[in-house]
Amino acid sequence: MSSNPTPRLFVFALILNAFTIVDRAAEPAPPPTGEPVAVRPRSGNPILSGWYADPEAAIFRNQYWIYPTYSAPYGQQVFFDAFSSPDLMYWTKHSRILSTNEVTWARRAMWAPAIAERNGKYYFFFGANDIHDEKKEVGGIGVAVADRPEGPFRDLLGKPLVNEIRNGAQPIDQFVFHDQDGQDYMIYGGWSHCNIVRLKPDFTGLLPFPDGTTFKEITPEHYVEGPCMFLKDGKYYLMWSEGGWTGPNYSVAYAIGSSPAGPFKRIGKILQQDPAIATGAGHHSVMHVPGTDHWYIVYHRRPLGETNANHRVTCIDEMHFDDQGFIQPVKITNEGVAALPLGTQSKTAK
Repeated sequence: MSSNPTPRLFVFALILNAFTIVDRAAEPAPPPTGEPVAVRPRSGNPILSGWYADPEAAIFRNQYWIYPTYSAPYGQQVFFDAFSSPDLMYWTKHSRILSTNEVTWARRAMWAPAIAERNGKYYFFFGANDIHDEKKEVGGIGVAVADRPEGPFRDLLGKPLVNEIRNGAQPIDQFVFHDQDGQDYMIYGGWSHCNIVRLKPDFTGLLPFPDGTTFKEITPEHYVEGPCMFLKDGKYYLMWSEGGWTGPNYSVAYAIGSSPAGPFKRIGKILQQDPAIATGAGHHSVMHVPGTDHWYIVYHRRPLGETNANHRVTCIDEMHFDDQGFIQPVKITNEGVAALPLGTQSKTAK
């Protein structure tokens, strides 16, 4: 009796297909071939697999890096992962670069990292413990250090860098800004208040401003949390998130000032939900590829139909400016951005 080979071929094809399914976020970069990649012309959104939010983006050692919050209930937020890519297309996951095992004073709610490279060392800033009363709780903004952008990181101070609640700002959502004169600033704050402080060169503490104050409030109109700052054409851009992070109206707005301390007058929103694509688009960072006109906004959003507050995904889209330097409204997409391998000129950018 003759047998039909079709079912066997079908089963073999199913098995082969199962072995070819790869977690894109953990997928290593393919070896360079010298030929353009035609299979995936754009990154797609989200760019990371899994629930991740509050992404910090940077360029180190000729690689793109993203440092997000693990989006989960506060008690499960006890570690950070990082992701790297040579071209914005293929992302390699670096698991648990820092956790509560290395930070003895942190026990939960490890949030919204920031990173800076100075003199060959990598400094990783983070929030922990979601403190509401500095007199009763230990927590706030910490800093860790490593020799490589993927860690492993160790706690630099053995205590928070900022534990105080000053000017009404909860010590979370820090961003480190390096000014042209070499001074490092940290902009931070939740609860609808934004502070700026001067950092010591080794990041072990704060420096007073010339007027003797340490914490300056620079809160713009409608500010909620998640500040970010960059310098372009001599102008200081302050960006932040508005609305509630659990809702669909979470969004990003900005202002322009003449110094890191402002004053900053709100200009308008540039990132928000698109009911056809996703909701809750906010808490972002900005990445500029040196020597180019390529600017990117890396942010989180909530997929359509998701009702769990922690179900947030990390995405990337292009950011553009008009002739006067104003940021144009960002169109959030499912397609993401085109591949952009880094050249030798882009070794460090933050």
